[in-house]
Amino acid sequence: MSTTFTRDLAGEVTFLARELKTPVIAETFATLGDQARDAGWSHEEYLVAVLRRQVASRTANGTRLRIAAAHFPTIKTMEDFTFDHVPAASRDLIAHLATTTFIAKRDNVVLLGPPGTGKAHLAIALGMKAAEASHPVLFDSATGWINRLAAAHAAGCLERELRRLKRYRMLIIDEVGYLPFDTTASALFFQLIASRYETGSVIVTSNLPFSRWGETLGDVIVAAATIDRLIHHAHVIGLDGDSYRTRGHRRPNK
Repeated sequence: MSTTFTRDLAGEVTFLARELKTPVIAETFATLGDQARDAGWSHEEYLVAVLRRQVASRTANGTRLRIAAAHFPTIKTMEDFTFDHVPAASRDLIAHLATTTFIAKRDNVVLLGPPGTGKAHLAIALGMKAAEASHPVLFDSATGWINRLAAAHAAGCLERELRRLKRYRMLIIDEVGYLPFDTTASALFFQLIASRYETGSVIVTSNLPFSRWGETLGDVIVAAATIDRLIHHAHVIGLDGDSYRTRGHRRPNK
């Protein structure tokens, strides 16, 4: 600790920082004080520097907590995504979605395409951007969401669970269409989408075009009603091309 601060003054700053729950101020005030004197900072510049350190730390911690709470199966970023197979118009739209402004508008995002084309990667990357922008996010597969809602329904608290989920500004529903739903699951999925209508954003990934959602939901009427609510305020992006998982294993023709 800097010798410029008296023991009593340093102790008081540490005590006040603890009372304010600002540990970074306690950790940095002395070092920054030395820098301030050496560089000839004003009192205001020194105060800004100390507070900026505390805010930066709190922001970083908040982002880490939101990412952990989102339960992403893995960490994916926009910077790691390969746009080679994505049309230019969709690239521009994805760049716009990465600003997360669609969340304030309660818009949805639907990513459609064959397996391995990067749908889950994009969904998680957008979820990461949302967490960095201070939005609570929750991720699960379509089957995981159905199991969660089925358990709530069996316990007689489905409505309470749907209300609880509204605290999340974004829900990510991955892999719609990989496994067919029975009648109960289809109804629960409709209720999940309907509960988010114009109240919160949803990102959905599916390997099926909308014309085939009747197959996975088991009822064309329920499928139509679900799609209607999902895409009313939605950005729909089609992804095509070779699978990420097989692209790297191709060998050139001899």
